[in-house]
Parts: sequence; C-alpha cells; structure tokens
Amino acid sequence: MKTALDLVAAAKARIQEIPVDAAEAAIAQADVLIDVREPDEYRQGHLPGAINLPRGVLEFQMSSQSAMEPRGLRVVLYCKTSGRAALAACALQDMGYLDVRSVAGGFDAWKAAGKAVAVPVAPVFG
Repeated sequence: MKTALDLVAAAKARIQEIPVDAAEAAIAQADVLIDVREPDEYRQGHLPGAINLPRGVLEFQMSSQSAMEPRGLRVVLYCKTSGRAALAACALQDMGYLDVRSVAGGFDAWKAAGKAVAVPVAPVFG
C-alpha cells in the first residue's frame, strides 16, 4: 500500500520543480501563479500575485474558468512545503496542461529565503 509520501515522491519524479532562487524569474514569465494551500493558510501570507485555488478543488476550478482553459498556459504552483503542489502539478499535467512547474520547498522555503510575502489586510469597521 502506498503512503502520501510515496505519492508525493512519484509526483516529484514526474514534474518540474523550480528552486527558490530561480522561482522569481519563473513566476515573472508565468501566466498564473497558484497557491494550492487552504484559504486560511493563504490569508496568513502568500506569494505576491498568487491566486488561491486549494488542492481539493483545483481541477474543478481550472475546468470552470475560461481564462484557465488554454493548455499552453504557463502555470507555477506552490503549497506549504511542496507536496500538495507536486500532486497538483501532476493533476494539471494529466488534464493536458503543458507548462506546469512547482516551487521546490514551497511557501516555507520562499519565506526562509527572505522573499516578499503578501499579507491581506482585513478591513476595519468603525
């Protein structure tokens, strides 16, 4: 029986991971940067310019948004440490997307490298 770690290892063998030091350049060339973490994780901080499409609904969201239809779309994904993003990248490849990459080490590696983090500001009602 396979474990989650086995599935992640198999996914990482199939996808292209981008080292954090090369991620900014890849993101600048991407059509879309997707954070596949849960909404509460995203709200605590995310990569600037990222949209939040949680892993659990990614395939449905990609299929239902016309802007996400082109299979040549340049996609960069990330999660907390890169496991969910690797699985998500495999799913997108299986859907026919041709240019999908994942940030190695995910948000944690990005933050540890001192890269910019966007934190949404909640409105204050007075």
